[in-house]
Amino acid sequence: MEYADYEAAFNGGEDAVLVDRFFHDDIAFTAAARECRGKAELLDFLAWAHDGVREVMRPQNVLCRDDLIFADIDMDFHATKVRADFPFGALAPGDMVTVKFFVTYRLANGKVIELKAMSWPPGRGVTTIPRLGPHPSQIAAFHSYVSAFSNADCARFARFYQPDVLLELGALPPIRGAQGIVDFYKAMFERVRETLAIRSVEATADAIRLDATMRFTAIKDSPDFVMGALKKGEYLEGRVLVQYRIKDGLIAHISGRRDGELIKHGGSP
Repeated sequence: MEYADYEAAFNGGEDAVLVDRFFHDDIAFTAAARECRGKAELLDFLAWAHDGVREVMRPQNVLCRDDLIFADIDMDFHATKVRADFPFGALAPGDMVTVKFFVTYRLANGKVIELKAMSWPPGRGVTTIPRLGPHPSQIAAFHSYVSAFSNADCARFARFYQPDVLLELGALPPIRGAQGIVDFYKAMFERVRETLAIRSVEATADAIRLDATMRFTAIKDSPDFVMGALKKGEYLEGRVLVQYRIKDGLIAHISGRRDGELIKHGGSP
């Protein structure tokens, strides 16, 4: 087994593909508070662990000997939903935690038949990388940012901004500063909630390009809403293309444009 291939598959986020490709039918997984036997139990565990949490590995040291692999891994967990029961601490959209793992993999016929994992307390002895960028963990962080924004959690999505971030949207005057953006959206969210459903994300160290479906849902009557008058329960929906300029791993500039018209829908979304 090539560990680099395992890492790439793990960070791809498709647990069924990972388990099918790299794990023996008789896999035995042991951790401090969990034991699994066989692929089905392992998949059930991964489905629970990854429900609303993207797990991305950043191996620091990997040692191989015959049929045994030892890995020292800094594991990043990025939340896209509320997980009050998460084993490394309660998480909400926009949160992340990094945990040091020591893992051994015993192989049989090139597949993992025994997996043992132990971990340190969250944040202890770990490395960090800039929050946003092209690494799978940084892209997962961006998904977490979008979830925090769609959850109207201003305090959490503002953590992804440079203090002097600039927001430029065609229908509005430019807004400068993280606090200015928070103040704008906090007022808007009292009447209209904006959510983003990601279609695709392209990222480099300097920029992120987002293609998404945006929805503006009125939670109160909003006859003067800038995108169009809305009654409670109505929503506007359409495609948006957003460019984010990244500086030191945080968002420094946001610009966006609609791709097509917004369509109004009546009643509850």
